[in-house]
This record gives sequence, structure tokens and C-alpha cells, in this order.
Amino acid sequence: MSTFIVEGGHRLDGEITPQGAKNEALQILCATLLTPDKVTVENIPDILDINNLISMLCEMGVKVEKISPNTYSFQASDINLDYITTPEYIKKSASLRGSVMFVGPMVARFGYAVLPKPGGDKIGRRRLDTHFIGINKLGAEFEYNTEQHAYEIRANELRGTYMLLDEASVTGTANIIMAAILAKGTTTIYNAACEPYIQQLCRMLCRMGAKIEGIGSNLLTIHGVESLHGTTHRILPDMIEIGSFIGMAAMTGSHITLKNVSYNDLGIMPDSFKRIGIELQVKGDDIVIPQHDGYEIDTFMDGSIMTFADAPWPGLSPDLLSVFLVVATQARGSVLI
Repeated sequence: MSTFIVEGGHRLDGEITPQGAKNEALQILCATLLTPDKVTVENIPDILDINNLISMLCEMGVKVEKISPNTYSFQASDINLDYITTPEYIKKSASLRGSVMFVGPMVARFGYAVLPKPGGDKIGRRRLDTHFIGINKLGAEFEYNTEQHAYEIRANELRGTYMLLDEASVTGTANIIMAAILAKGTTTIYNAACEPYIQQLCRMLCRMGAKIEGIGSNLLTIHGVESLHGTTHRILPDMIEIGSFIGMAAMTGSHITLKNVSYNDLGIMPDSFKRIGIELQVKGDDIVIPQHDGYEIDTFMDGSIMTFADAPWPGLSPDLLSVFLVVATQARGSVLI
């Protein structure tokens, strides 16, 4: 395990460009399996989960070319379906939660996918019911292989249908969208997640030839197409990283500039930080956090205590609640999280 030695008592100063969003990158890289043509993806974050997913794509037969430190091309023209039944694939897939999004593209294009039995983690069981139910409604059949401890998912033909998701799951919505793109007929997804990362996936698929209506809303209508072609896509900056740097600047009383943050895709997050008393200056597509000697939590109009809660987009991401909690410990006033 790595060791970090942190010496406190120093202000920070300078500019930071956030890396690409991990959650979007996982969806986009899985979507490259939907076409035999080349797909170029820019602003890919250099982190372990993404690098492991790229490695798995290579082992599946995808031709991967590193064009620059954060730009890759992917061409899934010769996929080895035998590989996804091997113990090696199942072991690697089980260790990488993002690999669940292989299911939608693989079933849509090849009629077959393998998924290790999902396990729990430190926050308890992470449900995949939304993925399973949605893809099953499109016509795929799930069979549990007791020897491999994995599900085999098969579909001779996927057909469009109406579905109401049991939760607005981001990865579940992405998986179902990717499965429905090549299905026969029309699929309607209600209570779909509508985060910017889902919007990005839909826009990329539309550039590849998909037909999707309602992008940015929780009601998506997908008209199935015969095939998709290649495209170029750029991943948004990671809003969780942006929020973390805003919190860091506030807590250390530092002057920091965050470059190229795609401000219009940050939703309620900037205003939420302002309610804790943090000043944010927007200059073009940059956020400047000036040096703070302190900050005071706002109250509601009637003087009652400020409250923050996570919620589906465009509400506050649950990944940011821990940042807000720590930032609030250094503020004047009271807040309920």
C-alpha cells in the first residue's frame, strides 16, 4: 500500500485542469463494442479502473491504439467470443464493476454475454437489478452457470419495449440504452437517469447513427437501427474531482483556478457550495476560488437551518456529500446533511 506524508499549514495556489470523468469513460469505452468501425475517444482519465477496462478490451480482441496520453482509438472488428467464457475473463470482470456495462453492447451486437455473479463491497450490496430487468425485458435470457459462478446472457433477437426503471440507475440506464440501440422496434425508458454522462453517451451514439429522443430528460425513446458506425468523442471533466478541489481550496484558504470545467454540466453543485459560503468566480469556462479567511453557511429565507441531501440528477451527487461534510466542519454556522 502507498504511504502519503501530509504536512499541513500551507496555502495552495495555482491552476488545475480536471481529468476526464471516470463514470462517463466507463460507459463510452463499453459502447465502442457496438460497432466494427473505429471510435476515437479523447480526454480519457489515466486511472486504474479505466486502464484495466482498456486492457480487458484488448484481450477481447479490440484493436486499441494510444494516440496521445489521454486519447485512444478502439476498433471492435474482430471480437473473440470464446475469451469471455474463460476463467481469466470472469476473474478480471468480477474485479471491475464497470465491466457490467459490457453486457448491453455484447448482447445487442453478438447475442451473447457473460457476467460474474455480483458481490457486495464495503457499503453493502450494490444492486444490478435495473440492468438485469431492463435487458431481460428487451428479450435477453439470463442463465446462471454454477461452475463458472457467472450469468450467461443470450438473445437471438432483442425487441423494443416499454419499461419503467425501478430506480434511476446511471449505469443501468447506460446498459439498457446500449442494448436497445440495435433492438428491433422502439424502446421507451421511463425514470431513466439523465446525468450529463448519460447525455454524453446518447449524443455519441447518435453521431454513430442511433436514433434517441428525449436526451437530457428521464423519458428516453430509442428507435432501433441495423448498425452503427465510428465517431470521435470527448469525455467531460470529472465533476467529483472539480467539487473536491473546490472543497480543498475553501478548507485551506487557498486561491485556485480550475480550468475547462464544462460549467453548464455541473448542475446544482456550484450553487450548493455558495450556500456554504464559498465564493466562486466564473470566468469563461473556468472557476476561480479566491482566498478565503473563512466562510459562513447560509440559511433558508425563513431563517431555518440549511439542509443538503443527495438526489438523482439534477440534484446533488451522493459522491460529493463527504466533501460537503468536511468543508462544513470549517465553516461558521450550522447545516443538516
